[in-house]
Amino acid sequence: MAKRANNEGSMRQRPDGLWEARVTVNGKQRSLYGKTRADVSRKMREALRDTENGIPLADERMTVSQYLSQWLETSVKPSVRPNTYESYAMHVRLHLTPALGRLRLSHVTPQHVQDMMNKTLARGLSPNTVLHIRATLRKALGQAVKWGMIQRNVATLVDPPKLTKHVVEPMSAERAGEILAAVRGHRLEGLFVVALTTGLRQGEALGLKWSDVDLDTRLLSVRQAMQRINGAYQLSEPKSPRSRRTISIPAVAVDALRQHRARQHRERLAAGDTWHDMGLVFSTSLGTPMDGPNVTHIFQKLLKEAGLPHYRFHDLRHGCATLLLTQGAPMRVVTETLGHSQFSLTMDTYAHVVPALQREAADRMDSALAGRVPGQGNS
Repeated sequence: MAKRANNEGSMRQRPDGLWEARVTVNGKQRSLYGKTRADVSRKMREALRDTENGIPLADERMTVSQYLSQWLETSVKPSVRPNTYESYAMHVRLHLTPALGRLRLSHVTPQHVQDMMNKTLARGLSPNTVLHIRATLRKALGQAVKWGMIQRNVATLVDPPKLTKHVVEPMSAERAGEILAAVRGHRLEGLFVVALTTGLRQGEALGLKWSDVDLDTRLLSVRQAMQRINGAYQLSEPKSPRSRRTISIPAVAVDALRQHRARQHRERLAAGDTWHDMGLVFSTSLGTPMDGPNVTHIFQKLLKEAGLPHYRFHDLRHGCATLLLTQGAPMRVVTETLGHSQFSLTMDTYAHVVPALQREAADRMDSALAGRVPGQGNS
């Protein structure tokens, strides 16, 4: 039999019913498996195409560590936002490689994944964090299946950890007023007012530019977000396509932004040549990006000084949503205001607020029809 040329492949059905394709790359054979001839044929074509594009095929000795490094560079980095890549890379570096890295990729079992998750939980990490680590492994192994490196994605065979869902407490108009009073006069008052009245994520608010704001028409456009990547803050694409949106600004936010712009102008004059003109609405006193955790610390300090309960910065976003709902805004409007990727996400997060709103609507109906229903109050 003639020696098979480089970057060629062959297929056969094994005695156990599985189909096997053998691909020769750089003089070495690699096996790809599938349940049908069509599956294996597709994997073989993809494998040959990938090798032509410089993506090496795994051999039976490839470890999980070696594969994850390859996956991050060839699959993840070219296709996701920088901060998403950093999140995947962190999971790989801190959790997946230490627990599974020495195993051969083809030898990883559901038991290995379950053991990794159990030990990660035992170290004190939250179930939500472990869920994200599992999601990273599931995505990585899913790509390995597509590339024909393994036959199944074992991460999908392990149940996710049980999560304790954070219940969003509705924010009353009275509490919102107390929060606005607590931040009044601070140089970041405009930031906190905008967050509460428009529901911007912290990164969206800190990435807002004056060119995105029209105070005359009372419109604000979300076009980018501030993200910390490799220790440095930089502007990046919003969280999802639906996150790019235009929002109507209430008058209270317009007033706060006008005052903030005047304050920032004074800071710019005081900074002189040390001012960094990035066009940011909310910046340091030198015009540079603000540190997100520090902003949260300032917010919580102001609340504590005012004798108010502890809130996260993100709770301002929840406060905006629940205030809109209690004022009768349709759930679809709340979805568009918050820039949620799906309507179902808004429903899952705020559905528990709806029954109270329905009762309030019923009470309004009683008030509206009191004394006007035939047979009632006319005897």
